[in-house]
Order: sequence, then C-alpha cells, then structure tokens
Amino acid sequence: MAILVLLFLVSLPIIIIYLLTRPARPRSRTRLPPGPLGIPYVGQSLGLLRAMWAGEAEEWTARRIARYGPVSKLTLFGAPTVLLAGPAANKFVFASAGGVIVPQQPKSISRLLGRRNMLELAGDDHRRVRGAVEQFLRPEVLKEYVGRMDEVVRQHIQMNWSGHRTIKVLPLAKSLTFDIICSLMVGIERGAARDMLWKNFNDIMAGMWAIPVNLPFTNFSKSLRASRRIREVLTGIVQERRSALRRGLCASAKGDLITYLISLRTKDDEEALTDEEIIDNTMLVMVAGHDTSSILITFIIRHLANDQIVRDEVIREQEEVANNKASAEDALTWDDILKMKYTWRVAMEVLRMVPPVFGSFRKTTKDIEYKGYLIPKGWQVFWTANATHGDATLFREPEKFDPSRFESQLSVPPYSFVAFGGGPRICPGNEFARLETLVMMHYVVTRFRWELCCKEDAYRRDPMPSPTDGLPIRLEPKTDV
Repeated sequence: MAILVLLFLVSLPIIIIYLLTRPARPRSRTRLPPGPLGIPYVGQSLGLLRAMWAGEAEEWTARRIARYGPVSKLTLFGAPTVLLAGPAANKFVFASAGGVIVPQQPKSISRLLGRRNMLELAGDDHRRVRGAVEQFLRPEVLKEYVGRMDEVVRQHIQMNWSGHRTIKVLPLAKSLTFDIICSLMVGIERGAARDMLWKNFNDIMAGMWAIPVNLPFTNFSKSLRASRRIREVLTGIVQERRSALRRGLCASAKGDLITYLISLRTKDDEEALTDEEIIDNTMLVMVAGHDTSSILITFIIRHLANDQIVRDEVIREQEEVANNKASAEDALTWDDILKMKYTWRVAMEVLRMVPPVFGSFRKTTKDIEYKGYLIPKGWQVFWTANATHGDATLFREPEKFDPSRFESQLSVPPYSFVAFGGGPRICPGNEFARLETLVMMHYVVTRFRWELCCKEDAYRRDPMPSPTDGLPIRLEPKTDV
C-alpha cells in the first residue's frame, strides 16, 4: 500500500501538468496529423535536443518527415505541436492572414526575453513594435553606421587576430558581434556594465531551448538568473537615456536603438513604446544579432578554408574593393558594401546549408485545417529551415555548395530559402547582419591566409550551430597592416 501511495505522489505533478496544458479535444480526432504526442509535457523534446547536440538535427527532421509525412504531430517544450514542412507550409505559417497563426516561441524563450518582445506579439501590437525597430534598421539609417562598424571591426582585428598564429573563430566572432551591437545598437561603451552583459549573454543562450522548469543547477535556471541581471542593467540604461533626452544631453535621438525607441512619440505625443517593450526588444535584438551573425561569419571562414575556387573569387572581389581606396586607412563606405555581391551570395549559400536558426514556433488561435488535417486551437506550429533548404526538388544538388543559386531572386522558389524567415515577419535585422558580415569578411580575406587546425569537420547545435572546438585556425598575415 505504501508503494502505491508513493507512486501516486510521484505521478501527481505530471498528471496535473498534463491536465493544465492539454488542448481541448477536437471534434474528430481522426483528422489529427499522424505521429505520437509522447509523454505529456516532455514528448519528443529530449530526442530533438539530443539530435541537435549531436549535430544530427537535420537528420532528425528528415527521418520524421520520411516516416510521418510533411505534416505530423508531436510534443515539444511543454506543448502539443504540429511540424509542417515544405514551401507551401512555410507560406502557410509566415503569411497566415487574420491572426489565425500567431507567434509562439517556446516558453523558455518568452520567459528569458520577456512577453513583450516582437516574437511574442500579434496584430496591432506586433505592427507597432516591429515598425519601431524596423525604422531604426532601415538601409537609409544603416548607411550612417558603416564607418563606425568599420572602426569596431578594425579594432577587433588588431586586438584579437593580428600577431596571433592560432585563434578560435567562433568565440572571437561572438565577441565582435557583441561589440558591434553594444556600440551601435545599445550605445554601451567598454566598461563594467558591458563586461557584465557579455558574461550573462553567454549564460542566457544555454537555456533558450530548454524544458522551462526552474530547478536548481539546470541550464534554464542559470539562464533565468542571467536574464534578470541583463534586465536590471538595461532598465538602468533606459532611465538614464530618458533623463538625458529630457535635459537635452543626447546629441541625437538616433544615436542608438534604446535612445531611438525612447524618443518615439504617438500622434497624441505619448511615448510609443513602454519600458517593458523597449527592454524586451533590446534583449531580442542583442540575442539575435549576437549569435546569428557570428555563426554566419564563422561558417563562411570554415567553408573558405576548404574551397579554393570560392575563396579565390571572394579574395578577388574584396581586393578590388581595397585597391579602389585612396589609402589602406580609409574606412569602407556604403558604396563599397554594394560591390560585395559575390561575397554575399557565398554568405547566402552558407545560410542555406547551415542556417543559424534551426526552426521556430507559432500558435493557432482557433481550429484550422491544413492539407486535410486538423490543427486544434492553442497548439504549436513548428517549421524548420532545413526541410526546404536541403530539398533536392527545390535546390538542385542541395549537398553541393553553389553561390550562383542566389544570383537572382527569381532563381530561388518562393518560401524555400527561409534563413531570415519570410512574409510580414521576415527578420528586420537582415540588412544589419549583411553589413557586419561583409565588413568583417573584407578585413579577414584581405589581411590573412588561414587553414583549419582540426580534421573533424562537424558541428552541433546548442541551439545555434557550433563547429568543433570553436573552429581553431592557423593564421598567416598577408601584409604588416
């Protein structure tokens, strides 16, 4: 009897969680997509996380699609989920009208980044917040940042690359993109606050795709503590900037993202965004910009080390830009960036083959039907980039590295290349990512030769792709610049 009581007490929390989180039963369960939901709350989460850690996330998705088809049900990160695959599915997810499918990140992400970040918002709130961030990231504004970004990159190269025989690319690339975001987007210069943010942003990433149970010694618990510390720093910065604006001490309301968002007003002269929205979306921009661009830079360097034909063409293009400068000390300009067309096509092909964001989530606001299957109200909808990026019917010889795929927008089938998302929710920071990637690659290929130190050419996801040991390379300077 005592054993039965003990088993009941152990099972009770799981039963309660299941009853609280299970969706309402649809009218006809036979119309649900194929596939098991698995253990309540956990389901296939651990299997996906194991596959990501082992560098087999793409294979995990491919096996599931081969077994159940392009529409299947499962449980991920605490919620019943439908996995959708293919260009039509991407369009269905990204361009859904009427608010039928709305953003729904895993509970871990919303708890770490805040409930008012634009990934969590829908309708008028989403348009208002996204519009504010997009205005700051539009090309006309970014043109003004090329010189400042050039300065940050040169300083980074001088401090961390020049004079070193071996380096690890990924940690340094993350350090660089964090410096760029802090200087240009948040307006935090070097010092104690920036050092603290750097430490805590490394901690926060470990819990982004974790099961959101706040138990001691878990990655999620550590990430929550890091999130609180970051939020405290950003709250202080918001208060300081608002005070400076009121006293006329800011040189420009467009100097950085936080100051810009604080300065926005409605038609009634009210503040356009709340402090919570400013902080949540600053955290989103910092997390997204910090990891995705650094991973892209790292995997470009990784590919160029092994592909002489592509490397030579990138070098030719970048040296032509450098040779057209009056002096080696002249900073890059927006016109220089526009000349780097082949280098950006290489970057796009890297993004196709190794997308930084493996996939993302949405949520249904009512019962909907797709391909004859019912997706119940409140369920998650999960899409993955590799489902189309590696599809031979969409990209000929998908395992082959071919930058020419991106010579024309017309050569890529709609909703097939989704490294930046798609439709009205396409990543607003894609131009910023392009700018920092091209500036960095310009100085890498014109100043150094390199080769990989490790023979193993593999990577894992945590949740972003990370090459073995941070991609150590041997450097050889081309000149003494």
